[in-house]
Amino acid sequence: MEKTLAIIGAGSWGTALAIVLARRFSAVRLWAHETALAERMARTHENDVFLPGFTLPQTVAATNNLKQALDGAGTVVGVMPSRFARTLYRDALPNLRPEMQFVSATKGLESQTLLRMSEVARQVIRERFEPRIAVLSGPTFAREVARGEPTAVVISSQDSDLAAAIQREFSGPTFRLYSNNDPVGVELGAALKNVIAIAAGICQGLGLGSNSMAALITRGLAEISRLAVALGGQPKTLSGLAGLGDLVLTCTGELSRNRTVGIELAKGRKLADIVGSMTMIAEGVETTSAAVELARKHGLDLPIAQQVDSILKGIQSPRDAIRELMERTLRTE
Repeated sequence: MEKTLAIIGAGSWGTALAIVLARRFSAVRLWAHETALAERMARTHENDVFLPGFTLPQTVAATNNLKQALDGAGTVVGVMPSRFARTLYRDALPNLRPEMQFVSATKGLESQTLLRMSEVARQVIRERFEPRIAVLSGPTFAREVARGEPTAVVISSQDSDLAAAIQREFSGPTFRLYSNNDPVGVELGAALKNVIAIAAGICQGLGLGSNSMAALITRGLAEISRLAVALGGQPKTLSGLAGLGDLVLTCTGELSRNRTVGIELAKGRKLADIVGSMTMIAEGVETTSAAVELARKHGLDLPIAQQVDSILKGIQSPRDAIRELMERTLRTE
């Protein structure tokens, strides 16, 4: 079998991964949901919708055909939006094989089931066979990865041999992978940092300063860690790239979609208008309610996430939410 990589999802992150990993594989297949986009990418070697201005290497083949994308692939990376993950894994199922390696690079939770993305993939694929799955996460803006700027991420799996294999296959001069055995912590860190980033955008939009942002990031990390550890994650994971690193980037970086949502909410715009005007999906919008429900099921208090959820649902104004957070019962840190 030739060394072929299939990337399912041609958003900005999937496209950036195709660009940076092209030098590591003899062939990369990039699946796009939009037929017209796949045809344009095949013709122009550019994703003019989600990552304009970057040229896809000649070894990257764009397609709208799942069977074609998966044919002969040894490694499959799922980079689809979380809301479409179950459907796409199910559509791909007839073309999946037990010898494939799977990497989940989607950052979110499934709204209906509250499952992590690797759990969704495993639940679907094990109808045919037990898959070997790793998760990929860390502080990454797609445009910077595509530009070849030095980037460090985490590859995580309870199967240490799989994590080591993906680490070797994906690592290159500008893309460094660290491995660990804590997919729970990695995935929850990836999902919940988007929730805190919405809150960071709200602080920014309200004109609040560095004191507020530092407090938000610190207490936000505490909430993420609380939930992750309760579900079996390791505390040290949340202090690393997939936790603190990704959280800081998403809360402070100008390219953060979730932060942008928060900024616009603070300006008084309606959520539907904000989301409708965005080309790409801000995962934190759907993840917030799922995270709050997951915490409720486990008897945990996530005050920042709960206030963000109230703002997204139009129950609470940003300023009232901040006041409630500051006036909560005093406690030890």
